[in-house]
Amino acid sequence: MTNIIVAGAVGLILSMLGTPLAIRLFSRRGYGQEVREELQQGGHHSKRGTPTMGGTVIVLAALLAYGASHLAMLSTPTVSGLLVLFLMTGLGAVGFLDDFIKIYKQRSLGLRSGAKALGQLVVGAVFAFLVVRHPNVYGITPAETRVSFLRDIGPSIGIVGFTIWVLIMIVGFSNAVNLTDGLDGLASGATGVVLGAYVLIGNWQLRNNCIDQLGPNCYWVRDPLDLAVVAAAVLGALIGFLWWNAPPARIFMGDTGSLALGGVLAGLAIATRTQLLLIILAGLCVIITLSVIIQVGSYKMTGKRVFRMAPLQHHFELKGWAETTIVVRFWLIAMLCAALGLGLFYVEWMPRP
Repeated sequence: MTNIIVAGAVGLILSMLGTPLAIRLFSRRGYGQEVREELQQGGHHSKRGTPTMGGTVIVLAALLAYGASHLAMLSTPTVSGLLVLFLMTGLGAVGFLDDFIKIYKQRSLGLRSGAKALGQLVVGAVFAFLVVRHPNVYGITPAETRVSFLRDIGPSIGIVGFTIWVLIMIVGFSNAVNLTDGLDGLASGATGVVLGAYVLIGNWQLRNNCIDQLGPNCYWVRDPLDLAVVAAAVLGALIGFLWWNAPPARIFMGDTGSLALGGVLAGLAIATRTQLLLIILAGLCVIITLSVIIQVGSYKMTGKRVFRMAPLQHHFELKGWAETTIVVRFWLIAMLCAALGLGLFYVEWMPRP
């Protein structure tokens, strides 16, 4: 438990103190945000030039916090924790390239969609290859070639099927968080509540691990404590960043942050064996992604738009909702989704009549 507290505290302090330094550095170098033309009329013109790539602070603070927690406890990092951090950092690097191209070419579009997807797939494929290897002394690997909900379910889908499934999760959730970004503090708050849920899930799995106490509902999870430490480190870094990203934002996380955060959520879901549960825990991101799918599908099939603009948050902007109203209400939806997911996770432990 001390590892979790140290990771969260160090991540918070480093991000809180490091973000203002990043704001000054990026401002001096002209690393400012470009805004889509259709959003200029919605008041987003004032955001043009706001420093972006703030996700670099989140990633660096989380990595240092994770290391500090192990150093403080004189413990050894685990394979599961390092793999999730690799996924976060790798996708963050893809996002960094995207952000840098936007800044360098002074446009709202960075990497071409194909190049961006290729980067996500390469990082995801390496993660998928490694996550089903490296068994511990009990033969438990960070993940099994099975789909999971509250734990692994059904038969093995094979290494090829599992790799495809993992890539769908990684690309899907990294893009989902990316789509959720766009309003000050929205993605930070929405992903923060999911990370908080994974701190609780990892801690619960630790206390009911099959290695320590074999029982009907115990968990065959390789490194539950370290996964909770990873979630706490990223959560602390995210809270410190949100202090400066809250409306009106003084810095944006950019694709560097949104892709990294989507990656860490997918990685935690895979390593804690709660893959399908993430759809509920991160329900707001899923809803926003569905709004884009519905908008594009409707326009291609009928020539008509369902929403005034997609993603969903911009629809409400064009309806006249204040930005802070949208952010707070969407945060509430994110909290309800996380609470529902946690409730489902704990439901199998409720006493049966």
